[in-house]
Amino acid sequence: MKKIIHIPLAVLCCLMVAITSIEAQTTEKKKLVPTITIPAPPGSKGFGMPPTPKPGETTPPPRRNRPSASVTDTMRVIKTVHIDSLNMSDPFILADDATKTYYLTSSGGAIYKSTDLKNWTGPYGAYDTRGTWMEGINFVAAAEIHKINGKYFYAATFGDRKELVDVVPRRYNIYRHQTMILTADKAEGPYKLANPDPNYDYLPHHLDIIDGTIWYEDGIPYFVFVNEWMQTIDGTMEYVKLSPDLSSTITERTLLFHASEAPWALEMVANEEMTYGLKLNGWVTDAPQLFRTKTGRLGMLWSSWGVGRYNQGVC
Repeated sequence: MKKIIHIPLAVLCCLMVAITSIEAQTTEKKKLVPTITIPAPPGSKGFGMPPTPKPGETTPPPRRNRPSASVTDTMRVIKTVHIDSLNMSDPFILADDATKTYYLTSSGGAIYKSTDLKNWTGPYGAYDTRGTWMEGINFVAAAEIHKINGKYFYAATFGDRKELVDVVPRRYNIYRHQTMILTADKAEGPYKLANPDPNYDYLPHHLDIIDGTIWYEDGIPYFVFVNEWMQTIDGTMEYVKLSPDLSSTITERTLLFHASEAPWALEMVANEEMTYGLKLNGWVTDAPQLFRTKTGRLGMLWSSWGVGRYNQGVC
């Protein structure tokens, strides 16, 4: 006959406090220590490498300044320029039927407006992240604007260089990097976090997540994203399903493919491509964009490094 042991409530509470204390100590022991990294050979080419002087110049050209994407930054000059005068990476245009206006954003995150795709007015601030972990971040990567069920959504990759979230020994220090989805009632914003948790991440906190994009089909919002190759070595393309209002993730991650599965994507060091001044081996996944063909098949544009350097592929 089994004995039933009764534990007084006071003792149980003490046990719980002790366990919590042990867990806190374990967490403290797991505090991340930055690793050493391997520098790229002098004079190497690659993404994010220090600029080199052109022939006849003694100093490299200065890096161009990007306008702040935060609406809290009022130091901006709004003007109308021809598209030939715009210089940006990762451009994305929303054609908004409601306002008969085109909205352009890109890496940097600011917004430009146009009615003819030729003359663009901006840069306007895009988001208001006060009170969230993104407060104070004025630059984002690969921003996009989507319209779903009458609401507007701004997907962009935010990075916090003050918070170390993972370490790959003798390779790379991973700082907080997440593609976030903000929402607004108007295409020009301001876009704000819809999730009630100001510290919310769409993907696990320790992951280096970039270039997330939104795909909406049959009433289901999908979030397609990259787990950065600098963390994984072989970059991944993955997706999750989102809640109906796009404020949170509701499924586990599903792997679509690794960068090395594409025969045209080359390994970075073997291809003599360095990154941010570092010698990092691996295969890159970047910039997913989904589409439907006229025959109804689902396709994806994405980018990696190969022959001819930075290339775009279709799968």
